[in-house]
Parts: sequence; structure tokens; C-alpha cells
Amino acid sequence: MSKLRSGKRLGLVGVLVVMLSACSAQFTNHGYVPPPEDLEMIVPGIDTQTSVEDSIGRPSASGVVGDNTWFYVASRQRFFTYHAPEVVERQIVAISFDDRGTVENIRELSLEDGDVVRFSRRVTETNIQEVTFLRQLIGNFGRVNIADALGGNN
Repeated sequence: MSKLRSGKRLGLVGVLVVMLSACSAQFTNHGYVPPPEDLEMIVPGIDTQTSVEDSIGRPSASGVVGDNTWFYVASRQRFFTYHAPEVVERQIVAISFDDRGTVENIRELSLEDGDVVRFSRRVTETNIQEVTFLRQLIGNFGRVNIADALGGNN
């Protein structure tokens, strides 16, 4: 009898551990920001877009108006139970170039800076829809002329 109670207690403890671990916060990391030692190698007025791309890579985002600013963005989000995800850490490195493609400025921003960097994604939407076999079949009912189908127009 004591073995049965001991097994139930162990099972209950196991269930409680699983339930409590499900309530712990989960974190996800997105993006990439070059390390400070790599950024120190970039010299404004000397390096160009090509040399920056060779040393730290091309970013996933660039300026909206032109290609004169590159943004390297990394963020960390916290997911906790049913709450909306919360950004707990964000780093942005903005490298701006002049009209000749030479590095003009390197700016590092974080979530604490409070600066808002708006990214615009312009996508041309199409009116093309996926047409399934069933939609084609049903869509053809209005186009069928009964007289033509029965051979009435000879």
C-alpha cells in the first residue's frame, strides 16, 4: 500500500513540475548585429559598401528612400503564457553611406534609446488567387448554355 501512495506522490510531483515549467517565460532571438570589434574595423570616409559587405556582410534591411543606409537589427522577445510577446532587447546598427558609396556614419541604437526606426515594406499585391478544381467546377455552372449542351443550336 505504501508503494502505491509513494508512486502517486511521485506522479503528482512530476505533474506539478511539468505544469510549472509550462508557465516559465520563453525567449527567442531574431536578426544579426555585427560584434563591436568588427564595427571598429570600419573607417568612415575610407570604407565603401563593398568593403563593408566583405567584412561584416550585407544586412537584411536597408533605407526606405534609397540604399544609402544599411540597418543591422537584432532583437530578443519574451513569450510568457497567454500574454502578447514583448521585445525585451533590441540592437540596431545603422551604417550610412554618401552618394559615392563611402561610409559616412556608424550609429548604434538600442531599445533604451527610444529612437523609432520605421521600416517600410512595399509589396505589390496581385489579384491572382489559387483556383482549385472544385472552384473551377462550380465557377463553370454559370457559363454553361443549356441549349448548346443539349445540341439545340444546330
